[in-house]
Amino acid sequence: MVMLVVLAVLVVVVTAVLAYSKHHLNYWALRGVPTAPGALPILGHMHKFISKKYPRWLYADEVYRSLGDSTVCGFYEMMKPTLMIADPELVKAVLIKDFDYFVDRRIFNFTSDKDEILNEMLTQASGTHWKGIRSVLSPSFTSGRMKGMYPLVEQKADALLDYIHRELKTKTSIKLKKCFGLYTLEVISSCAFGMDTNSLRDGHSTFNTQVENIFKTSTIRMIKIIFFLCFPKLSNVLKMSFTQPEVFFFRDVIIETIKQREAGEKRGDFLDLMMESRDHQSDPTSKTSKYPLKMSTIVAESILFILAGYDTTANTISFVAFLLAQHQSHQQRLRQELREIAVDGTISYQDLMEAKYLDACISETLRLYPVAHFTERQCTKPYT
Repeated sequence: MVMLVVLAVLVVVVTAVLAYSKHHLNYWALRGVPTAPGALPILGHMHKFISKKYPRWLYADEVYRSLGDSTVCGFYEMMKPTLMIADPELVKAVLIKDFDYFVDRRIFNFTSDKDEILNEMLTQASGTHWKGIRSVLSPSFTSGRMKGMYPLVEQKADALLDYIHRELKTKTSIKLKKCFGLYTLEVISSCAFGMDTNSLRDGHSTFNTQVENIFKTSTIRMIKIIFFLCFPKLSNVLKMSFTQPEVFFFRDVIIETIKQREAGEKRGDFLDLMMESRDHQSDPTSKTSKYPLKMSTIVAESILFILAGYDTTANTISFVAFLLAQHQSHQQRLRQELREIAVDGTISYQDLMEAKYLDACISETLRLYPVAHFTERQCTKPYT
């Protein structure tokens, strides 16, 4: 008798949950929006996005190519509706023309004390805090500052060539992805933080190892991420931490670099700009309108700068090399363009900016192999 009652209750609960799920999974259909195939009760399309056997960008590409004349497509993350837009004009509206409606990204509010750095990253910030941080960081990328960094980039490019020649003396082939990873890390650490990691000189460094480790996803980490996506409120109640140990390594390195800057000469780089904002906060006589940054924010943006710049740049250069190796005629045409603008074997910053075929090769590479397969935005006010 007891078993029958329990069974009956389970049937009622399951039926209610499925009915609730079906109601929510009709959100897009009721609005005349095409829905991606493969949605499951309760899970929606989550199983498609977390599968290791079939990468989610392949699934998104498959859906995109099946849209026909439609410019939008609905997805469900569990029972939360999300919209994929597949029209260049709509993309421009969201990212440029009407950007003030879509300033925020998807925000994950981590509650563990260990996750303070993650919460302070620009990609996690929203509203006025995001705008404030962005206003401090943007001057780092003006053409004048980029031109000032160019000699440092040249030095690292020469070091890259030296490293490749040394490797070829003892090996019949080398892994260019590794070479470009070492080069990218050297450029970032030198230009943004005034640090020399000696990655290209030694072929490895603790810095490089820590960066590579942070991009590795263990089974336990994947389970935690899936659990958080499925049960975000419960994850926050349990105060689950998502900060990897490598983040604390970079935190300590950056804090030590800041201490050295405070006692020595400033370089006017990415780190100095943030330190100036912090200094103005602590100086009541300052008349600057610069947005004040606290120490944890400076550390967070510094780590984000390393992480966001490392894999994306190294991958792009790798794919450029891969495509040029496949297309010899384009490789020769590019080499000819660079030879024509070079003076005594060197290319100036201005000439490099005007190298149209080089720009075309990089742009085409990014079209074929984009560094990110999704760009997410959250609508913050009613939008038609």
